[in-house]
Amino acid sequence: MSSKPSIPKGTRDFSTEEMLKREYIFENIKQVFRLYGYQPIETPAMENLTTLLGKYGEEGDKLLFRILNSGDFLSSVSDEDLVKLEHGKLSSKICEKGLRYDLTVPFARYVVQHRDEIVFPFKRYQIQPVWRADRPQKGRYREFFQCDVDVIGSSSLLNELELIQIIDKIFGKLKLAVQIKINNRKILAGIAEYAGLPEKITDITVALDKYDKIGWEKVKDELIFKGISKSVINEFGNIIGVINRNNRDKVRFLNSILLDSKIGITGIQELTKLLDLLEGIELNSQVVFDLTLARGLNYYTGTIIEVKSSDVIMGSICGGGRYDNLTGVFGLPGVSGVGVSFGADRIYDVLSQLNLFNNTIVTTTKVLVVNFGENESIYAGKILDILHNQGIQSELYPDSVPLKKQISYAATKKIPYIIMAGEDEISGDSITIKIMSSREQKTIHLTELSAFVNNEIMSSI
Repeated sequence: MSSKPSIPKGTRDFSTEEMLKREYIFENIKQVFRLYGYQPIETPAMENLTTLLGKYGEEGDKLLFRILNSGDFLSSVSDEDLVKLEHGKLSSKICEKGLRYDLTVPFARYVVQHRDEIVFPFKRYQIQPVWRADRPQKGRYREFFQCDVDVIGSSSLLNELELIQIIDKIFGKLKLAVQIKINNRKILAGIAEYAGLPEKITDITVALDKYDKIGWEKVKDELIFKGISKSVINEFGNIIGVINRNNRDKVRFLNSILLDSKIGITGIQELTKLLDLLEGIELNSQVVFDLTLARGLNYYTGTIIEVKSSDVIMGSICGGGRYDNLTGVFGLPGVSGVGVSFGADRIYDVLSQLNLFNNTIVTTTKVLVVNFGENESIYAGKILDILHNQGIQSELYPDSVPLKKQISYAATKKIPYIIMAGEDEISGDSITIKIMSSREQKTIHLTELSAFVNNEIMSSI
């Protein structure tokens, strides 16, 4: 007996209803992206490993899905290599490509490769799946969609302001209450300088970024493991102690301790300018300056942003930041960019838990035309032509089966209207319409269908 088929851990199948809900998320996100002048691109699912490696930090590189070379992938591997089992060296010989880890690094590669075709500043959005060899758990998948929006070729903080407005508008459309957290990597670099450990900036940011998940005591343990002294860790504790103050108080506190750090002061100035810009606009979401926000990816250099649901315990549902050097590693230095990525899968989970999906999106079909037989199907075709020409999603049941079964099909698919045309209707050039919500039935002349569509069906969509 054959075993039941399965899919890899951390991946999922999506039913029709789930796909309609996902498309609802994607469409709302796309509408806002377009509203602000962003245009779509796509990049391949796989990239050369030379493109991906070294951009996400040591932990990120470990989570890359590598693809075995085609054909005899062991042809360039010696017996000595196999005996030594040096995984990094072996992997580089048998794998030249990998599945993309995010959409930002492929975007930077795209910009450099197509620089002569692009008008800067370049505003793009991209909605595609990414893959990470992570441990699957609630809200964390190995295959998931990201919805990225970036502007590259401009260092203006107006871009960060616009991204925060986009975040606020998208979650407003989805009716999700969120908190938008901001910080600046230059401030974190300044804090590392203040502690006398500028060379430990990566270790410090990776640990601090886990503050929300594991708490200060475990962050301290991780910093100690990385070789940071307890006295320095206590200094970090004093800084984190101001976490509950308001945004401006935090800025004043940092100004007082980072006086001797040029990069730290630059970060404070950038953050202050962004806070000033934010005061000039109206937002539905709360914006919080969070000193522990680090965004573990190494390529961020300035403003960093992270968004969390206010009503559901879940990891980040959107995040990103400023990157000044990413295109430089591909041969195009001096091009600054900033962007954020919306995690569609986590947004889906939050909307599901809060029952925020609109009932009208559970089906695409608005009208089912009943199939009474071969001859009646010709008349049904005329009905469908009228409906389709008016943009109404409608379908003819493909088989001439009992009416009860066809009505059951419509009820299961939550199709709101059924149109029936048997011998009596055809002889009178008419149709009978069944409104599923009220069980009401009415018979009208075929020429009145267009008016019924405009007055009844269109108004209910």
